[in-house]
Amino acid sequence: MRTSLNVPEDVLDEFDETWQAEGLSSRSRAIREAMAEYVESHTELEGTEGTVAAAVVFDYEHTAVIEALHDIQHEYQAVISATSHTHQGDWCLETLFCRGDVSEVRELVYELKDFDHVRRVNVMLIEVDRK
Repeated sequence: MRTSLNVPEDVLDEFDETWQAEGLSSRSRAIREAMAEYVESHTELEGTEGTVAAAVVFDYEHTAVIEALHDIQHEYQAVISATSHTHQGDWCLETLFCRGDVSEVRELVYELKDFDHVRRVNVMLIEVDRK
């Protein structure tokens, strides 16, 4: 199946450099692999049940979304036990240390992923108590 994507030129340049450095045969192959990793990550998050401990790590453009991110963190304060924040120029790297029902952690992750100025969201889960 053919499809088209709108990708910023700098992101596409970095992507092309990466898949070529890894020796993959084509951009299409690299995109298929990236899509499979995305689906695996989603499947793991959706397939987990019960209470979890989690580290949610994300980077974002500070001035564009800081107030909205603070609002979300307050909304999910029942599962966020601590945070760590570091500045990297105009971008920030933040880690949310969470403990609680996986459904609440999952909602938090999906809200973070929906921000335009949040670049990446990664999750590490440890099941504490399965339902």
